[in-house]
Amino acid sequence: MLFGRVKGTAVCTLKYPGTEGLKLLIVQPLNKRLEPLGPLQVAADVVDAGPGNLCVMVRSREAALAMPEVKFVPIDLAIVGVVDELTVLPDNQFDFTLKPGYQPLT
Repeated sequence: MLFGRVKGTAVCTLKYPGTEGLKLLIVQPLNKRLEPLGPLQVAADVVDAGPGNLCVMVRSREAALAMPEVKFVPIDLAIVGVVDELTVLPDNQFDFTLKPGYQPLT
């Protein structure tokens, strides 16, 4: 999974069958410290992200599986989540306490 910041939208007039109606967004990939990582890329949006949103993305086959209807489409990058809150701890530090409102896994 990757972090990314949505920079804008992309418009495509001719689409591959199965990708009609998908929103395409221009995304800047980020590292865990939210610094730019490489060039801008185009991602298919399945979670209704908008410009300025910090998002979680997947690549390759996982991106194609994230599509709402047809699962075999030529999609290489997909936005699968919008980040509401992010806490970055220094390396080798972990916080395993559950915050209120979270349910422990059984």
